[in-house]
Amino acid sequence: MRKPIERCFLIFLAPTLAAFTIGFVYPFLKGFYLSFCSFKTTSDATFIGLGNYVKALGDPSFTHAFWYTALYAIVSLLLINIIAFVIAYVLTQGIKGANIFRTVFFMPNLIGGIVLGYIWSMIFNGILSRYGTSILMETRFGFWGLIILMCWQQIGYMMIIYIAGLQAIPQDMMEAAKIDGASRMQTLFHITIPNVMPSITICMFLSLTNAFKLFDQNLALTNGQPYEFLADGSVVKTTEMLALNIYNTFYGQNTAARGTAQAKAVIFFVLVAAISIAQLSANRKKEVQQ
Repeated sequence: MRKPIERCFLIFLAPTLAAFTIGFVYPFLKGFYLSFCSFKTTSDATFIGLGNYVKALGDPSFTHAFWYTALYAIVSLLLINIIAFVIAYVLTQGIKGANIFRTVFFMPNLIGGIVLGYIWSMIFNGILSRYGTSILMETRFGFWGLIILMCWQQIGYMMIIYIAGLQAIPQDMMEAAKIDGASRMQTLFHITIPNVMPSITICMFLSLTNAFKLFDQNLALTNGQPYEFLADGSVVKTTEMLALNIYNTFYGQNTAARGTAQAKAVIFFVLVAAISIAQLSANRKKEVQQ
């Protein structure tokens, strides 16, 4: 029966291939073409060359959004993964009620980003109102608000991945280290962490890509506010991240800027892809074969 099925593999592959082409390949290629065009709707696009990319790279709000997103990505990457690993390590030491703690830590990941953003905005504003300010009035409050929100949401998910990696470490290796007189810290840094590197690679990849793609939480929590007026008369939203900047450019009052927004989206894709590939390549080299 295998040979007839192998000869007809295109019949089985066709529905998935068609859905992938219609849902991803065509929109991606269409969007790439539109980044070189001036348009208000996709049917009236006029090719203008690299003009949109020049405007995108010269937009101070886009430059600010990139560096703000990069700073956020670095801080969130470190905090989420360190805290998630520590929690996973503690919960795999045979403590009582470990399964309950795992469930509690994972539950925030089940809540939608928009809902979380609005809930945490009320929490932060309730605290900051006592000091006569709000999360929308100071950039530092918006930044750390996003950090706290995303740590609260994503730590539980990363914890599950780390727990799976910790449980996959061969027990004979741990027992051999114990017999050889290795301390708990020596075992952690020389055996546990090297063997958990595949999980670390996955979690760092997810944390990094999620940080750069962050949109709904940013929209609901601060919507990019507060504003900063530059010397050249332009306005920058100081807590606006890359995805929100592209969205605001595309759906802003100036419909002629949609080509610029599309160029920003292409640059955004290239940046995220390049950073993700570099991170995966660097981490893969540190993995050990069990």
